[in-house]
Amino acid sequence: VMSKRGVDLGGEYRYLERNYAGQLRANFMPGDRLRSANRWSYGLQHTGPIDTGLPGIGNLGLSVNLNRVSDDNYWRDFARSGTSLTQRLLANDLKLSWAQGNYSASLRSLKWQTLQDVTSPILPPYDRSPQLAGRYLNPNVAGFEMQADLDTTRFRSDRVLTGQPNARRSYGQAQISYPWRTPGWFVVPKVQVNSTRYQFETPLTNGALSASRSLPTFSVDSGLVFERDTKWFGKDLTQTLEPRAFYTRTPFRDQSLLPNYDSGVNSFNFATVFTENAFVGNDRISDANLLTLGVTSRLLNLDTGAEAVRVGVAQRLRFADQKVTLPGGLPVTDRISDLLFGTSINWVPEWSFDSTVQYNPKIGKSERSTFGARYSPSNYRVVSASVRRQRNVSSSLDVGWQWPINDLWGDKGKDLGAGNGQGGGRYYGVGRINYSFQDKKLVDAVVGLEY
Repeated sequence: VMSKRGVDLGGEYRYLERNYAGQLRANFMPGDRLRSANRWSYGLQHTGPIDTGLPGIGNLGLSVNLNRVSDDNYWRDFARSGTSLTQRLLANDLKLSWAQGNYSASLRSLKWQTLQDVTSPILPPYDRSPQLAGRYLNPNVAGFEMQADLDTTRFRSDRVLTGQPNARRSYGQAQISYPWRTPGWFVVPKVQVNSTRYQFETPLTNGALSASRSLPTFSVDSGLVFERDTKWFGKDLTQTLEPRAFYTRTPFRDQSLLPNYDSGVNSFNFATVFTENAFVGNDRISDANLLTLGVTSRLLNLDTGAEAVRVGVAQRLRFADQKVTLPGGLPVTDRISDLLFGTSINWVPEWSFDSTVQYNPKIGKSERSTFGARYSPSNYRVVSASVRRQRNVSSSLDVGWQWPINDLWGDKGKDLGAGNGQGGGRYYGVGRINYSFQDKKLVDAVVGLEY
């Protein structure tokens, strides 16, 4: 009962069976007195297989995620209704998937309800309805690794807000590699061909109703692995030294007139620095003539193989400007990228430390850094803290914990194993606090108590 609005009726139904599960929730308020309208919302989530009864096809996977509300003001008036974690973007997503042997395919329809606000409008994401995707993956064809991906998607959104025409995009990528791998070294040459075609509902700025792009990419990934036995602080360890070199070459194709439906710039980290494309998504294929050099050293437990320490460094050398950009972006002209430094320490099971630093050698300062520590002596006892900093953008401290409160008066409880609690009559505390050094205030704080 809401004193100013009226009565809100709500319910939830959950089901869990051997092969499928889901939940349905709904709210209805007849005659909201503040809005002079009926207000409602619903959400449905379901996952499970569908038996086709055809031996050659087998089961299909079904995934349903539906979310809908009555009006644009619902997110503001009923902020605690739990309609969605992202209150102003509500996904309505249906997906059928299939996989058998080296083949997989999916059919998807994704439509968004964007709750707009006159004072703070947001750019609506693109609906993908329909989206048909397929993949062939064979890791060993006479020593070759082969993969082919196909995707055709119809993108639709509000053209007034996006400033781009709606379109159907068909994308294909084929790649083949021949890896040589031994315990002491590896070399993996790879050839890719990317091809994309667009059919627009309205013309581009040059009047074209269609566009296409085809690009080849060549890359070679290589590395060495040196090992030696050593002893640190009384521990018998294996120390490795693993230099790595990755070269990629993609010619330039002018893509400035093409719209952008799902591409973004890859984050600069140890995973993406050894990839061919500077972008994620299929609307931009970056031109590239660059070499990435890196080296990693690890200390491994001689008995278990567990990684006790890892230290790595990597840098990218560019031999020509990267001319392909996202709309409004500038070409990348730096010949030498920032340096990446990374460290991970798990010397004892209870403690772990991680750090990553992106260092700009031109100005002698770090662009981005993260330092984190975690202490977990046993089940249900964990404290973690991390400091994140991005130069001229943000600087924050994140602290999280879970701990049995009974420990405060010396009651250690029972060790019943992970997921089984510590016996009855126990109190647990959990929390997470995020503090912004830049704004000098708490950005987010959650504190919970469980009995």
